[in-house]
Amino acid sequence: MITRRPRKSADDHGRKSMAMSRTHRWRTRVLTVAAAIAMAAGLAPPAASPATADADAAQAREIAYVANSSSDDVSVINARTDTVITRIPVGDAPQDVAVNPDGTRAYVTNGDDDTVSVIDTATNTVIDAIPVGDRPVQVAVGPDGTRAYVTNGDDDTVSVIDTVTDTVVDTILVGNAPLGVAVTPSGTRVYVANNGANTVSVIDTTTNTVIDTIPVGSFPQGVAVNPDGTRVYVADFGTNDVSVIDTATNTVIDTISVGNGPRGVAVNPDGTRAYVTDNSANTVSVIDTATNTVIDTVTVGVTPAEPAVDPDGTRVYVTNLDSGNVSVIDTATNTVVRTIPVGNAPAGVTVAPIRTPSPQPPITRRPAKVKARMDNII
Repeated sequence: MITRRPRKSADDHGRKSMAMSRTHRWRTRVLTVAAAIAMAAGLAPPAASPATADADAAQAREIAYVANSSSDDVSVINARTDTVITRIPVGDAPQDVAVNPDGTRAYVTNGDDDTVSVIDTATNTVIDAIPVGDRPVQVAVGPDGTRAYVTNGDDDTVSVIDTVTDTVVDTILVGNAPLGVAVTPSGTRVYVANNGANTVSVIDTTTNTVIDTIPVGSFPQGVAVNPDGTRVYVADFGTNDVSVIDTATNTVIDTISVGNGPRGVAVNPDGTRAYVTDNSANTVSVIDTATNTVIDTVTVGVTPAEPAVDPDGTRVYVTNLDSGNVSVIDTATNTVVRTIPVGNAPAGVTVAPIRTPSPQPPITRRPAKVKARMDNII
């Protein structure tokens, strides 16, 4: 049987509401006094706004990751101070490195053990090693971060990695000796430079099939897509030029002469400049993408391999294979402003914003006598 409680009269409710109101006012005064005492004693900081609290919860750093192919590690550079903060052991002969869009993972191709090392960027430690094809060379991560694409130079394939499970979910046959790889901003296409076939394969990411093959210059190596996805730039090592591909038609619409042995290429965030490492000339060619002409040439270290532009477009980081260092180019003046020693034979490089938890201040305990005063007030 359900026992019902007797209804309370309106007078009962009125008396209770008045009592609660008096209690609420008294507690508010007590808490206000207590907070004032705590702040006077230096124990409680003023309350932060939600926006400030969110901003303080994490710190953004620009980090450059450099794959050192002969020392089997990755140098981690603080791109704000241009100093190496640590070196991470990875697999054998690391060739390239890419970071996912949210900056939580870095992927490193290990050419001699046929794996991809997965680095947790918060701790700078390797958390997984993914078996891929024969002699992985370069890696690119899709814009949504769920897929990574790895060129395998000795078996003419591209491995498709599911970054959630860190497993290869597909293998795509492309041209002979694939090296460079880039994903369009939409994530719908992947462009692969086939060094031994003098072509670029175009992959449809929905079906993971090659839907087009584009003839370019001889021995193409590096490949990059501009920010709006309309142009692809291919460094043709054998013909000392850069092929410019229109992605709407997948045809070469221009060819730009650069220095000897162009190997790597990178486009700045607003798409106005492309930077090409002239591997045999020890220079970087600066291309104006509006006119497709070289507007400057910057001398760097010995046998420059790969360039990477920082997120705000003010610096270009260039790995120098035979110098064991990284040249930092100021894009406003097109001059080398710093040279950073790294590991042996640095090859691939990327620069990305990495968000890490900010250190929290230690909790300060209240002195006993202050606690007693607060207890007496309450």
